[in-house]
Amino acid sequence: MKYDYDLAIIGGGSAGIVAAELATNMGARAALIEAERIGGDCLWTGCVPSKAILASARVASTVRGAAAFGVSVDRVCIDTAAVWARMKRIRESIATTDDSPERFVDMGVDVLQGRARFVGSHRIEVAGRTITARYALVCTGSRPAPVDIPGLDESVCLTSENIFELDRAPASLAIVGAGPIGVEMAQAMNRLGVETTLLEFAPRILPREEPALADPLAARLAEEGVRIHCGVEAERAETGDGLTTLYAGDASWQAERVLVATGRRPTIDDLGLDSVGVKTNRTGIVVDGKLRTNVPWLYAAGDCAGRYLFTHSAAAEAAVALRNMFYPGSSSAYAPVPWTIFTDPELAHVGLTEAEARKRLGPGKVRVHEWDLSHSDRARADGDDLGRIIVITDSKERIIGGHVLAPHAGETISQFTIAIQKKMRLTPDFNNLIQVYPTYATGVQQLAADAIYAKLKEPLYRFARRVGSLLG
Repeated sequence: MKYDYDLAIIGGGSAGIVAAELATNMGARAALIEAERIGGDCLWTGCVPSKAILASARVASTVRGAAAFGVSVDRVCIDTAAVWARMKRIRESIATTDDSPERFVDMGVDVLQGRARFVGSHRIEVAGRTITARYALVCTGSRPAPVDIPGLDESVCLTSENIFELDRAPASLAIVGAGPIGVEMAQAMNRLGVETTLLEFAPRILPREEPALADPLAARLAEEGVRIHCGVEAERAETGDGLTTLYAGDASWQAERVLVATGRRPTIDDLGLDSVGVKTNRTGIVVDGKLRTNVPWLYAAGDCAGRYLFTHSAAAEAAVALRNMFYPGSSSAYAPVPWTIFTDPELAHVGLTEAEARKRLGPGKVRVHEWDLSHSDRARADGDDLGRIIVITDSKERIIGGHVLAPHAGETISQFTIAIQKKMRLTPDFNNLIQVYPTYATGVQQLAADAIYAKLKEPLYRFARRVGSLLG
């Protein structure tokens, strides 16, 4: 059968645009199908706008604390309309350059505007036209999970999709959900002068993270002014006189707007996946380690495949999928996948937590190594030593988890990602790795050195060294 395209890419977000560029480099004729705007969640409702807002909030916080650095500032004046306008300019700059449809057309990709739907084997309908493709890659992303708070007026409800479409920040904000999105926005909004309340059903914020790092981060947010309430579930809401009240038992909280950040769901409805027999489940399209679905010519990557909901993993998965399409069996999905919560300080994570490691490996087979940022010369110079590095190893000192609470932790965590991939040991691999001084990463080397010193104190180690010396 002769196909219109070698590859049809459904979704022009992070995975889709990487797939489109890679396809042209492979010499494949590709179509990039997007129902809304090229760039997807990352550009329009995720990474780019949130980090732009966070950057403004960080500047505001720095200016407030300028006196501690010997710098005098009369007062801090925050114009959230200007903050939002800056964010939108940044989005537009990326949309008209790196993520512009014209860029992909110039590469040789056919950019098709409209909603895609499978209508048969190798057949896709888009904007009233049916195309055929040898392979299809579904990378339609995810959307905020539906709001489930009785009485919550949609006109006051914000999600990660519409908060960045505002003209300015609200005067007060209640955030439901203390995962990465909720926590990042709580700190940013509070620093921009918004009265902020953070509500979380779990006993603590960021329940997927190491408690020894999430707890001091919660304390930092509370110290800055964020009102944190954990172990509560918003049961209903009432709106009146310009304010919304959230109720949980006898407790209640009021705010001008409510941001719901309680999770995401895959965007796979109305794709016609059932018409071609593709298996799906609660988390999205079912794929194997090579990003293949149960239908040989159809692959999926990114949020809609339900593995990891991150821009960087979506892009990596798209590359794996294409290699397996055109060079069958050549590549498997990357693991482990690191992530970072872009608070101040940042909290970065890769591999297993201590609890996960003990559950998987069993008692006595896990070692936890910690190094506090209070010993960092760089942290002292920068005026903020809140943070810690935690490394989880197995009984042979192989690194199986890395967790960092520190400024620029997202830059440091890659060391542990490589270590887990390459099955490196904390000692001697990391104590022999010279880090630049003074940086926050210097702590990695110091942590490894502490592990060496601790080992020297172990009776069995001392005995082995004594035997070795006697044997010459």
